[in-house]
Amino acid sequence: MANSFPSAGSGNRPGQFQRRNVDPFAAIRRNHRIKVPQVRVISPEGKQLGILDTPKAVNLALEVGLDLVEVAPNATPPVCRIMDFGKYVYEEQKKHSHSKTVASKIKEIEFTARIEQHDYETKLRHAEEFLAHGNKVKMRLKFRGREMAHTEIGFDVMKRAVADLAGMGNPDADPKLIGRNIHVMLTPLPVNKRKPKFLTPDDEPDEEPEPAPAPGA
Repeated sequence: MANSFPSAGSGNRPGQFQRRNVDPFAAIRRNHRIKVPQVRVISPEGKQLGILDTPKAVNLALEVGLDLVEVAPNATPPVCRIMDFGKYVYEEQKKHSHSKTVASKIKEIEFTARIEQHDYETKLRHAEEFLAHGNKVKMRLKFRGREMAHTEIGFDVMKRAVADLAGMGNPDADPKLIGRNIHVMLTPLPVNKRKPKFLTPDDEPDEEPEPAPAPGA
């Protein structure tokens, strides 16, 4: 495994474009970038190894093909852990990527209190498409002007929409009024229990293809 040492001769030549460092892990000190004389060391298994001279701790990590990584720089002395830094970065990036994927799977459908039937059915067709692809659907009804005096009309629309989509998804909670909007979140049913009411067979999604294997897998 390549060690995380600073690159030598990495200075920019005159006129060379200098990139901004956007690596969120660049600030984490490891190996010979740790300049304090002593550190408290934790083994790869989480065992306390005590306070060691920094050069000795670095050598201890490098001897087993790992890195000495500073995990608590403000402690006295700083706390370092012997770990595979490259693997740590990979796992953190994978977690972040998964979080972004989950966040992107919430789709929103907006209604009005006096929505026309055709528009209503079109919006529910879109909601069924989203649910059919496994996305969560956030339904929002916005009151305009004096409509706030008759919020029961909006609740009737939302309850009707929830009932019409019962074959594709379940509400996480009852519709709720927040400010001038009614919100309700729908979670898709398991694939084998989905029964669309507004989608035609041509509209229903095909099964998504399996992802291609990674190179060398």
